[in-house]
Amino acid sequence: MKKLGIWMDHTSAQMIEFNGIGEDPNVIESAFNSEPGDSLGKSDHAKQNKNELRQSAYYKKLGDVILEYNEVVLFGPAKGKSELLKILKRNERFADIKIVVKSADTMSENEQLTFVYDYFSPN
Repeated sequence: MKKLGIWMDHTSAQMIEFNGIGEDPNVIESAFNSEPGDSLGKSDHAKQNKNELRQSAYYKKLGDVILEYNEVVLFGPAKGKSELLKILKRNERFADIKIVVKSADTMSENEQLTFVYDYFSPN
């Protein structure tokens, strides 16, 4: 059974595969609100649409990774994890994957690894 922890916010996601040993997480970055010059001379509506497209692409990347696992815990300080869960729940391809959302503060990489280990450990 493949298990994954994802610490995430709107700008990046640390993908931590649970295999009983610590390893460095893979990172997926979002282009959300980060392109130079975005605020120069563009309407608010156009900027919002561009950011929504970027956010959608970010969530799609995360969803593509999640499809490879049986159980996933999404955790972090922002509401992005709940937004992602709503998107995934609307797609039947994720129906057989157990996905749980947990609130967590900003964490160091070691704290993230510990969180995932503690969550999935059979104690």
